[in-house]
Amino acid sequence: MTNTLQSPVKQLTKGYAAPAAGAPLAPFTFERREPNADDVVIEIKFCGICHSDIHQARDEWGGSLFPMVPGHEIAGIVVGLGSSATKFKLGDHVGVGCFVDSCRSCGACDAAVEHYCSKMVGTYNSREHDGTPTYGGYSERIVVKQDYVLRIPDALPLDAAAPLLCAGITLYSPLKHWKAGPGKKVAIVGLGGLGHMGVKYAHALGADVTVLSQSLKKADDAKRLGADHYYATSDPATFTTLAGTFDLILNTVSANLDWNAYLSLLTIDGTMVLLGVPDAPSPPVNAFSLIAGRKSLAGSMIGSIGETQEMLDFSAAHGITCDIEKITIDQVNEAYERVLKSDVRYRFVIDMASLAD
Repeated sequence: MTNTLQSPVKQLTKGYAAPAAGAPLAPFTFERREPNADDVVIEIKFCGICHSDIHQARDEWGGSLFPMVPGHEIAGIVVGLGSSATKFKLGDHVGVGCFVDSCRSCGACDAAVEHYCSKMVGTYNSREHDGTPTYGGYSERIVVKQDYVLRIPDALPLDAAAPLLCAGITLYSPLKHWKAGPGKKVAIVGLGGLGHMGVKYAHALGADVTVLSQSLKKADDAKRLGADHYYATSDPATFTTLAGTFDLILNTVSANLDWNAYLSLLTIDGTMVLLGVPDAPSPPVNAFSLIAGRKSLAGSMIGSIGETQEMLDFSAAHGITCDIEKITIDQVNEAYERVLKSDVRYRFVIDMASLAD
């Protein structure tokens, strides 16, 4: 195979889109932009469904652009390369995560944390720097600058690797940043699409892992995934038993929790990191919840391109993938409702071959 574009310069692309806020997703045909010299053309094989897809398709965070083709957990195969694109070859297994460009010249970009760039271009529901709207992975193909494409190791199956591009890196990044490992006690709040990946990575990094979930119904699953301990937060005794225990708490849920109660579970210099976005204001944090123990309340969002590649390589080395349920594209609206009911173990992945049906 040669490093040339196999397909026409511009292509009509089939996908599924939300035509308006809260409207069911439906078939949608659109034109992918003309590939530039440094672009990679990717045939999308699988795309995960993230809770943020639902938030944005329903305009729950505000500012949504319609029609919207969601999807930022993209796994596929390189089918075309621009004239100066040299990082990949035709046939490579690749992925695209939550963003497809950044300004490349700000402090965040210079520090290789380009996911915090104020001009970051989202994979969907965003605009490229020329104003062109971006459309995501619920589609046949995507055109992305080579610097924002990830290499998926051959050891990772594309379907179970797709959610790593968001769910995986969202948990891997804070675990690495706050140095989870041997001798550290880590708690994962919530055992869903994000939380189950946190258990896998924290375990692989050598930390002592506890799952904090509302009930005991997922206790067996948590142990299977690598958790050392499991507690139900609906039991008030949990907060007494575990007071002052954890070095790091990763809160993956979007519900409104009493953060003060969870901060009480941190040891001195412990940190609780927020990963989920509540859909309403949370109870205020009491200053003494932080002062008494020099504790920190922090946040984290996805990861850089370099760290995401590190995560994929780490996943391949440790045999880590996402627990998935595969669906066809015409099941996407039903899947959205099931996500809201926590009725998936643990991530839906769309088989994009079903677009051809």
